[in-house]
This record gives sequence, structure tokens and C-alpha cells, in this order.
Amino acid sequence: METDRATQPSADEGRVIDARHIDPEGVTWSRVDEKYVTVRALGVAISGLIWLAITAVPLVLALTGVWGGYPRWLAWTLPGVALIWTLIDLLITRRRVRAIGYAERENDLLVRQGILFRKVLVVPYGRMQYVDVQMGPVDRAFGLCKVQLHTAAASVTATIPGVKAAEGARLREQLSDRGEARLAGL
Repeated sequence: METDRATQPSADEGRVIDARHIDPEGVTWSRVDEKYVTVRALGVAISGLIWLAITAVPLVLALTGVWGGYPRWLAWTLPGVALIWTLIDLLITRRRVRAIGYAERENDLLVRQGILFRKVLVVPYGRMQYVDVQMGPVDRAFGLCKVQLHTAAASVTATIPGVKAAEGARLREQLSDRGEARLAGL
């Protein structure tokens, strides 16, 4: 009987590794604030209304008689698709937010996100160049911020949205201190 290579013990550790999951074992993830669900839902709703208004233009033109050369079903389909897309996006918003997490380890910071396309980013403290904390007007209204980590590789940034403002300030200071300490040791 052939065994699945994804669940065979690794040669150096002797434990079972399941290749279907990319989360490291034994990591306790810190989750973003629950209020971020509302912030994210507001963004989805506003974006959906904009797309609904844009896609409704052919329908308005068809109903007023200006647009007569195309079938009416097409004019109804465009805003229908925009509405269905927005509703589906709103339904999965809570799950998307619950998938966002971060974990501070001894030598690096882990950041994860995504439902269908999962991503776990490992940022070594010694590679961090600076840490940004950003607050837009909606974030500020909910007492949240976004922490963004910039690394030595210009194309790599790790973002942790929906963090409480106090936690964001703590992360900025702690990660900056750890980055400086690891960089000095190089």
C-alpha cells in the first residue's frame, strides 16, 4: 500500500507533517478585533453600492428608452450580478476577518490571512526596516488601526488590519525594538 507523502514523518523531526495545512504547529494566533468585521462590511457595502450604480446605467438607459439596441435581459443582468457578488462578499466577511491572525515568536513574526487562498508570512525581526501604524477615518471611529511591516525586500510587506489602537502602538514599539536588536546583532 502506498503512503501519502504529505503525511509522512520528516527525516529531521520524526513528526507527521500534513501538507494541506500551512500553519506552523504550536503557534497561538492573536486575532484581530471583532469590530473589524463591521469595518470590513461597511467597505464591502460601499463598494457594492458603487458597483451597483455603475452597472445600473445600462438598465436606466434601457428603461428610459435611450438604449434600445441591446436586449433588456443584459441590462438587468449587470446590476443583478453586482448585487449577488456584494451579498456573497458580505456573507463571508466574518469568516475572512476570523482568518486574519498574527503571532510573535522569539525570532520572527507570523502573519496569516485568507480563506480560499491561505497565506502565512514569516517576517524575521532582523529583516524589518520599519513598522507603520495607519488609521483611516472609519478605523479611527472604531478605535482600530492597521500595522504594516516593511522588510529589506522592497516587495515584501506584511499587513495586520483591524488591530486595536493601543495594541497597534505596542506592536510598533515592540517590533521596532526587536528589529533593531536583531539588526545590531548582524
